[in-house]
Amino acid sequence: MTENADQSARQRIDKWLWAARFFKTRSLAAAAVEGGKVRWNGQTVKPARELKPGDELEISAGELRWTVIVRGLNAQRRPAPEARLLYEETAESLARRLQLEEIRRLAPMPGAGLKGRPTKKAGRLIRGFNE
Repeated sequence: MTENADQSARQRIDKWLWAARFFKTRSLAAAAVEGGKVRWNGQTVKPARELKPGDELEISAGELRWTVIVRGLNAQRRPAPEARLLYEETAESLARRLQLEEIRRLAPMPGAGLKGRPTKKAGRLIRGFNE
């Protein structure tokens, strides 16, 4: 009986990352774990590693990095407000992410405002640079 209770308090790391909405699909979550983008209690792991509440995860997705503590498990993917209840982000991680967002907001990437094809005038200017 205790073995079943113990098993119900555990979940695969790739499934948890998907349910907590860090990745859009479970296969993307598994690929991130395999690629070393997810660390469990400071160690690299495989997608089949079982999590339990209280474990600490370091998750990297592109420029974003989270350090979270697992607070709950859920076998199904639920809406975002419910998914946020599955983890607690550390204060340092939250401060780091907010600072990065502020930097991105104040200094946007060059060309971020450009959308679609260039106008005729812009096309002539572009061709002028190449000649």
